[in-house]
Amino acid sequence: MTEDEKMQVAVFRFSVIGDFVNGSQMTRAQKRHFLQEKCLRKWNIPFSTKTRISKSTIHRWIRLYNDGDLKSLYPDSRIDKGKSRSMDEDTCCAIIRLRREMPDATAAHLIAVLTERRLIPDGIELYLSNVYRLLHQNNLMHLTEHKPVDRRKFEAELPNDLWQSDVMHGPKVEADGKMRKTYLIAIIDDHSRLITYGQFYLSENLTCYLNAFEKALAKRGLPRKLYVDNGAAFRSKHLEYITASSGIHLIHAKPYKPQGKGKIERFFRTVRGQFIVGFKGATLDEINEAFSSWLNTYHQRKHGSTGQTPLYRFTSQMHCLRSAPYNLTDYFRRVAMRKINKDRTITLNGRLFEGPVPLIGKRVELLYHESEPESVEVRYQNKSFGIIRPVNLHVNCSVKRDKNNNPQIHVNNHTKSYRSGKLWSSQRSNQNE
Repeated sequence: MTEDEKMQVAVFRFSVIGDFVNGSQMTRAQKRHFLQEKCLRKWNIPFSTKTRISKSTIHRWIRLYNDGDLKSLYPDSRIDKGKSRSMDEDTCCAIIRLRREMPDATAAHLIAVLTERRLIPDGIELYLSNVYRLLHQNNLMHLTEHKPVDRRKFEAELPNDLWQSDVMHGPKVEADGKMRKTYLIAIIDDHSRLITYGQFYLSENLTCYLNAFEKALAKRGLPRKLYVDNGAAFRSKHLEYITASSGIHLIHAKPYKPQGKGKIERFFRTVRGQFIVGFKGATLDEINEAFSSWLNTYHQRKHGSTGQTPLYRFTSQMHCLRSAPYNLTDYFRRVAMRKINKDRTITLNGRLFEGPVPLIGKRVELLYHESEPESVEVRYQNKSFGIIRPVNLHVNCSVKRDKNNNPQIHVNNHTKSYRSGKLWSSQRSNQNE
């Protein structure tokens, strides 16, 4: 299993135990209820054919996380590494063809027919969970009748217990000489109805969402849970890693069931009915400036559901809030695994970098911001080896290597000295109240 795959498993495990390790105050009865619920649920476990998780496994994951951090949840290397543990392509195709021939057959019956027709290769053992997962992935399961669902109105007990976020399609504005659609990315605190951050962007992609999310964390602290939609930006592995590393339990809404996002949807209706209808500007800067002013007023106005202003309700229990770490920007860097070649080079996003001599031949962790692609930190075994620099082929021609692997660089007086990039950007965007 690669480091990236181990990271995906660790993020999944954190999503399971998030209710127990995020500092939420629960009674023993509540803990037993949550534990029982998680054990009864069917999970799509990364790189596993299992769909259930036992109580002992959940308890073990909780102990590992409490004794360490996210990396404590990384799986150990399997003793059967290198052996195939999944169905081959021919078997998958045979199951799909047979399913189309027999649309009403159960998975167990499909396996029986495949065995009878000798369509399963030697050494391949089919399990019901494998077949069901394959049918789900190819939309070959029967549609079930919709039954009434027990839904109840809820509210988080404290500020920053739960944030909800979503994207609203906004009006068109002038940008780059043409009219472009805007998207309001907003995050609301479930308890107080305070908007921890909101801004109009020209896209609803992951980059824009992470920009808004980082500003919300910097201004309002860390939530214990983040409830998001199922859009592409919210299904990002990068977002999952950021939240898990920050101790935030990421929760995705069920597809086509918007009821769980009622508070953010209600806020968007307020924006459409009170802000959009009166907006007279024409550019992105103008709409964000006007929205910031309107949002300040919204925060000072008594909310119909709580009977208090969002700002007062949020700040009245400041002792419950977790402040963002001083190195918050670090948590938003992308992570890539690379091996340092014998000539010290590392390739990242088409760029060639020069790695540390002691790490030649090692598989290292590279951390970087997409906005600063030339500023890359290299880590090995949780130890930082600093910022690596792009390869300068012309300078390397003049490098004299000594026995201690300390290169001595002789630079022509007419050559400009190399200037390393900045690790952090000093600019901070304006944040909404």
